[in-house]
Amino acid sequence: MRVAKDVRSRWFNDGRIPMRTRLIHGYRRSFLVAGEGPPLLLIHGVGDSSQAWRDVIPMLAENHLVIAPDLLGHGASDKPRADYSISAYANGMRDLLTVLGIDKVTLVGHSFGGGVAMQFAYQYPARVDRLVLVSSGGAGRSVSPFLRAASLPGAHLALAGLRAPLARGAVGAGIDVLRRLDTGLGIDAIDAMRVINALPDRTARSAFVRTLRSAVDWRGQVVTMLDRAYLARNMPTLVVWGAKDSILPVGHARRVHAAMPGSKLEIFANAAHFPFRTDPQRFVDLLEDFCTQTAPSSYDLDDWRAVLRAGYADPLEPVYSSYLRGELRHESERSAT
Repeated sequence: MRVAKDVRSRWFNDGRIPMRTRLIHGYRRSFLVAGEGPPLLLIHGVGDSSQAWRDVIPMLAENHLVIAPDLLGHGASDKPRADYSISAYANGMRDLLTVLGIDKVTLVGHSFGGGVAMQFAYQYPARVDRLVLVSSGGAGRSVSPFLRAASLPGAHLALAGLRAPLARGAVGAGIDVLRRLDTGLGIDAIDAMRVINALPDRTARSAFVRTLRSAVDWRGQVVTMLDRAYLARNMPTLVVWGAKDSILPVGHARRVHAAMPGSKLEIFANAAHFPFRTDPQRFVDLLEDFCTQTAPSSYDLDDWRAVLRAGYADPLEPVYSSYLRGELRHESERSAT
């Protein structure tokens, strides 16, 4: 799949990247696509959309074919009463790539989308070149109190209340205050408002709540990637986090890094939950260097089988094995898949 250079330049010069759609299993799947070259799949977080990546897509598209979908239930994609689990989203990404004729990609997942990316790599390792996890879910129970509250019964009514004129004014005023504070919430305030504005009706709010509940309850995150992260040890992996993240604490980044021997960890000191929006140029440079300096993953069934049989207790990684048996299991509930 290619996008002509002259057309691409016109899109970037006037700030427009057209939204495309494909009908898959009877549902409209919307996505942005630009550029040409080795493909990148950018997967946004819960309640968000492909617009989250708008600052980095033009730069990445200079060297890559960039695909940024609106997950089902988000953005311009359909919002049916459907399965919004992480594994279902991984299947959806596989189907979209198949329809587009793309066999392998470098996965870039943010927040909930990081969980989807990791699940995709687990389910379809032969289709992954590299893995990039940005402020990713699935690395511990800790999560923002707001998201815990949004998973409770009746949350859709509270979200609807935020759309009321008085509430919108109060939320806007609160965000203005947060923006003046040197905290993670302040840094991410504009993006928080963007996500709230992306839930304009009952259908969108219902899809948001169903998606959130697939990964979060009142105690925190209920799914983990840590118990099988060892399977990606031969897959080039980059972990990116904001030091001031108030949604998923930066300690999760170190936990992911420890659970994936050979991964690279990069922490943005002045960023919070959206490091690629706080410093787009640094993020793009980091991703480009990572793609240039690493060879695409090569899937070998025999190797995968041997690693799976051995489990995480790798005698070559005694520190990792001890750490996983202790803190990682304590912090995370095991995935049931």
